[in-house]
Amino acid sequence: MMVRSGNPAARPSTLMSAALLLLLAAGGAARPQSAPPALGLREQGAPAGPPPSTPAPSAPPAREENPGLINEMGKLIDKLPSILPPIKSPSETMDDLSRLAKPSTMVSGRVICPVSANGAPDCKQAADQLCQGKGYKEGKSLNADSAEKCSAKVLIPGRQRKPDDCRTDTFVTSALCQN
Repeated sequence: MMVRSGNPAARPSTLMSAALLLLLAAGGAARPQSAPPALGLREQGAPAGPPPSTPAPSAPPAREENPGLINEMGKLIDKLPSILPPIKSPSETMDDLSRLAKPSTMVSGRVICPVSANGAPDCKQAADQLCQGKGYKEGKSLNADSAEKCSAKVLIPGRQRKPDDCRTDTFVTSALCQN
């Protein structure tokens, strides 16, 4: 029977390649994960590799290095105790929190923020003044308000407004006060 040369399945080189791939796929199923697949043919008489050595019965078996995602995650978990801070007891945690949380009170009022050397309003000083007026030692600004204050010249009809006719004042309206 004559085989047509145009049929790719009937070419001898294609058949040999397919048979070689099947042999390699069947032989590669029992290989360990870390060994790279062999791409060439082995000689018939050559040994596959060195015989595995058996460790001494008293020594624990050495862990084989297996590069992969699971191995790398295991290394990361082994390093976690040195990375994380030590765990505190509940009493130490409460001591830390009591040092951070000082007794404080929110007060309301309206104190103008003075202008600092760089031209920005200094609302820390205004919050301190607001808290000291209520009997506390110091404070932090919680809420501020601003308003434009203009001279009476702006109200003159027909007069052109100049840049120095108005200024913006900032006020602290509420503050968190501490002893």
